[in-house]
Amino acid sequence: MTFLFTPSTVSIPVVGTDERFPVRRVYCVGRNYVDHVREMKEGDERDDPFFFQKPADAVVGDGARIPYPPRTGDFQFEGELVVAIAAEGTDVPVARAQELILGYAAGIDLTRRDRQRDCRERQISWEAGKSFDASAPCGPITKGADLGAAELRLSVNGQVRQRTRIDLMIWNVAEIISQLSADYRLMPGDLVYTGTPAGVGAIGPGDVVRVDIDGLKPLSVTITESGSHETD
Repeated sequence: MTFLFTPSTVSIPVVGTDERFPVRRVYCVGRNYVDHVREMKEGDERDDPFFFQKPADAVVGDGARIPYPPRTGDFQFEGELVVAIAAEGTDVPVARAQELILGYAAGIDLTRRDRQRDCRERQISWEAGKSFDASAPCGPITKGADLGAAELRLSVNGQVRQRTRIDLMIWNVAEIISQLSADYRLMPGDLVYTGTPAGVGAIGPGDVVRVDIDGLKPLSVTITESGSHETD
C-alpha cells in the first residue's frame, strides 16, 4: 500500500526524558471557573461540563511563533492546565480517573472571540472561534505532578493578566475525565484543556504570551503578523 503523502504527527516533549507525547485528540472544557462564567455572562455556575475539540495539528509547542489568524479582529488568550492521557478509558469512575493520566502541562486556548460570539448568537458550533491553525499551544509535559492548589498565571509582555488556583476549577481533573469518558473513549495521546479563569483579553502581533503553573514547565509563545507561519 502506498500513500499520497505522509501525515505529520504533532508531539510534545516529556520533561526529564527523551520521550515525546504524540497527540491524538484535543479536548477542551468550557466554562470551568466561576469567575470566567461571570465574566462571559453565560451559563450557570454549576452546569455540567461541556466539551469541544480542536484538531491535533492545532497544537504547537513552547517557543512557537504564531501568526495572527485570519478573519478576526478580536484574537484572545485563555491560560489553562492541560492533562495528558496515557491509558484507554470509557465510563471511568472519578475514583479511577488518575489511572489514565500521564502528566500535566501549561496550555493556551487561543480564541477568535468575535467568531465565537457570532457562532453562539447563530446557535451553531464554536468551531470557527476555537478550532483554527496553531490555536492550542502546549508546554512540556511533567509526569506525575502533584498540583494541589498550584497557581496558574498568564502574562502578556510580562504583565500578569490571569491568575487563579487550580483547585478553584468548578469541575476538577478527575471529574472532567469521568464526564468526558462517558461521551468518548479516551486513548493514549489525548490532551484535555481544563478551562480558563477570568481575565481573558485581546492580543496582537509582537505580543509574548506566557503561562506559568506551579510545578510545571512554563509555556511561552509570540504572536506574529498574519501569514508568517513559524509555529515549530
